[in-house]
Amino acid sequence: MAARNKVWRITKKIVILLVVMHLTFLILFRWFNPPITFTQIGSILEGNGLQRDYISYDEMGDNIKLAVMAGEDQLFPDHNGFDIKRIKLAIKYNKKHPNKVRGASTISQQTAKNVFLWQKGGFFRKAIEVYYTFMIENLWTKKRILEAYLNVIEMGEGIYGVQAAAQTYFNKDAKELTRAEAAKIAACLPNPKKLKVKPLSRYVATRGDFLQKQMINLQQDPDIQELLHQ
Repeated sequence: MAARNKVWRITKKIVILLVVMHLTFLILFRWFNPPITFTQIGSILEGNGLQRDYISYDEMGDNIKLAVMAGEDQLFPDHNGFDIKRIKLAIKYNKKHPNKVRGASTISQQTAKNVFLWQKGGFFRKAIEVYYTFMIENLWTKKRILEAYLNVIEMGEGIYGVQAAAQTYFNKDAKELTRAEAAKIAACLPNPKKLKVKPLSRYVATRGDFLQKQMINLQQDPDIQELLHQ
């Protein structure tokens, strides 16, 4: 009985410690970027290196913010982390096309995954992703979620964050990206290891042109305007 009680006390302390640690990281990362992520560690181990340069929200400029929202999550300012309509459409599509799966992750979900989790893992990882998405939507601001996303997301093989992408592809800072350049970077996000900005693939060029038109439409939205100028 004494041994069992001792095991229970140790287990309880470990669980409490883990809960406190993960809540601490959630709160800290509202203001600070992670020193490194699981995805970035994977990139180093795979031999792809790590190009990364964290910058502030103001240093990113409006064009790249508009571009990623146009390409990845046009309802970002309005939803609570999940685009239910888009999820339902993706489920319906995937049932009809099992060999060509379509995702429905919002920017919030992608941020949760890329800051706290890893890329693969199926349903188990997805379930944890839902939890972290809920937490950052309630503990962070939309501005912080977008800032973190643009700092940690992979934008090419071994290239993480918009500043590294802007320097690598266009030899300039993120804030100086033109609408066309930002759209090309955003166009590679569905699969940054295969979709190339440099050399420019046909898909990225075509999708980049499409995203520019979407950016013009999005820019008129009052919620988008408020988010851009916070």
